[in-house]
Amino acid sequence: MENVILSKSKAFALRSIRLYQYLCSEKHEYVLAKQVLRSGTSIGANAKEAVNAQSKADFYAKMYIAYKEANETEYWLELLYESGYINRRSFSSIYADCKELVKILAAITKTQKDEHG
Repeated sequence: MENVILSKSKAFALRSIRLYQYLCSEKHEYVLAKQVLRSGTSIGANAKEAVNAQSKADFYAKMYIAYKEANETEYWLELLYESGYINRRSFSSIYADCKELVKILAAITKTQKDEHG
């Protein structure tokens, strides 16, 4: 059975890598590019760690970190768009994917928190 958060976060990580490559090669923007690369790839890394967590508390902690990284990535994407480094079409597409990850991770972490106090 496919794990939705793992597949979507990995696809998003690959998009983040491509965005980083574009920003560096075409726009010569390295600081914001590195931030979006770091947080955008961290979402899936933490979700992957959560799947193999040692306990429910560890699972929650890793998923919550993934949730926070997804929120941070939204911020970097907003800055890249509002500063003119990426156009509306590119922004809208990747931002929608990021928002979807935030919603999924919010639901996962809320369910875990409700179950375990």
